[in-house]
Amino acid sequence: MEYQNITDFLTLKKIKNMHIVIDSNIPFIKGSLDRAEQVEYLPCEMIKNATLRNAFALVIRTRTKCNEELLEGTKVRFIASATSGIDHIDTQYCEEKGIKWVNAPACNAIAVTQYIASVLSYFILHNHYNPQGKTVGIVGVGAVGSRVAKLAKQMGFNVLLNDPPRARAEGEDGFVSFDEICKNSDIITFHTPLTMDGIDKTYHLADEDFFDKLKRKPILINTARGEIIDTKALTLYVKTRKLSHLVIDCWENEPEIDKNLLSIATLATPHIAGYSADAKARATQHCVREVSKFFHLNRDMWEVENLPKPNALQKLTRMRPDYFYLKTFDIERESKIFKSQPGLFEFRRNYSALRREPKAYFENINTDLLFKLGKFWNE
Repeated sequence: MEYQNITDFLTLKKIKNMHIVIDSNIPFIKGSLDRAEQVEYLPCEMIKNATLRNAFALVIRTRTKCNEELLEGTKVRFIASATSGIDHIDTQYCEEKGIKWVNAPACNAIAVTQYIASVLSYFILHNHYNPQGKTVGIVGVGAVGSRVAKLAKQMGFNVLLNDPPRARAEGEDGFVSFDEICKNSDIITFHTPLTMDGIDKTYHLADEDFFDKLKRKPILINTARGEIIDTKALTLYVKTRKLSHLVIDCWENEPEIDKNLLSIATLATPHIAGYSADAKARATQHCVREVSKFFHLNRDMWEVENLPKPNALQKLTRMRPDYFYLKTFDIERESKIFKSQPGLFEFRRNYSALRREPKAYFENINTDLLFKLGKFWNE
């Protein structure tokens, strides 16, 4: 049966044998829609045009490129992406074909902030890095960058904020230029979307010109998108010591990453900065509810249950925030595992145990540490 537009499609009370295809590596989603519909769980490499011919709905991650090649000739009318970004969705094509799409914006903001907290704690404890007098330059001050700014201030760093779209909309006060980030930051962390062109293009935002402008040999952190940094330029400037340390979670050409870049990074992980159990649950819950609302499936208030329990922590009574952050997410251990098995990029990304976010531990820590950690973990 063919549908001319979304309005015609939504007027139908029921679709016989409605087919939903779901990425099998999306956590917590199995069983959420199975009772009423025909659901097929497929690994991302098997989500292809041929397997979507009879699918009305598609629930995916960033590895599935939703474009004409994938969708042409299928019955797909709704795409839910359990991700914060949308650069894997050809939004123009979907609009032209009457395919509605949703993502899960800000679902991983707390998880990425936790990752940054562990990175900063690692340098404080292992490199005797004193936050006093040091400046963190944040490029991209959206849901994640705003949280990272609060975290950095709480840990004792000065903060510089760069976000041209927000500066245009809200005024320049509180924001600095990209050049000032380059010149005056001891740590630079990227939290922008990937934009391929236009005035706010972020593709290869960190290029040779960027590295030439660096003045303080900063620590560079990328938890945004791999393509934001020019890998060739990055490799060259790490070797010439324009950077003191490199922390990289997002890579160009994933999962076929640059092994040389991996070897010279101080800390390296396989695109898991946003991979907490809590973040995955929020994204999955959002996707299921949106599919339900679109197709009237009576799952509009569905919730994820039975999140894994947080790891047991010892000696919390005297624990400082930096120790706490490393206990809840051991970034050094994750980096060592990944560096020893770089060929298992996708496996580590798909099957590593999901950590819990700081809030999950709050019932078991004392009020002094809770006060030091700050309220924003609950926001």
